[in-house]
Amino acid sequence: MASTIEYNGYIGSVEYSHEDRCFFGKLEMIDDLVTFEATTADDLETNFHRVVDEYIETCKMLQREPQKTYKGVFNIRIDPSLHKKIYHEALKAGVSLNAFIGKVLQKEVSCHLDSEEKSVSTR
Repeated sequence: MASTIEYNGYIGSVEYSHEDRCFFGKLEMIDDLVTFEATTADDLETNFHRVVDEYIETCKMLQREPQKTYKGVFNIRIDPSLHKKIYHEALKAGVSLNAFIGKVLQKEVSCHLDSEEKSVSTR
């Protein structure tokens, strides 16, 4: 089972509470807390669509951007020996550490998206 659901460019987390016997989730990648829940998968999808539409409409009424922006800055923690190896590769490539890591990540994401597209087209 996928742990996310998508609609209109928004991603929601999906979890299940055995005690409450219901599915629940929240909109990811936004500053505001927007949650949804349901006891069936169909109702979960319906409620997710509803809260996304309501969130967008509320943001319009408040005259503000619905999604948080990404500045392109994040910190990661890696083994110091890996840090050294990555920096060495960046030097050999003649680019900054940030540029090198950005290219590696872009390549990985592109490969991942390409494989997803191929998987969908063969179904």
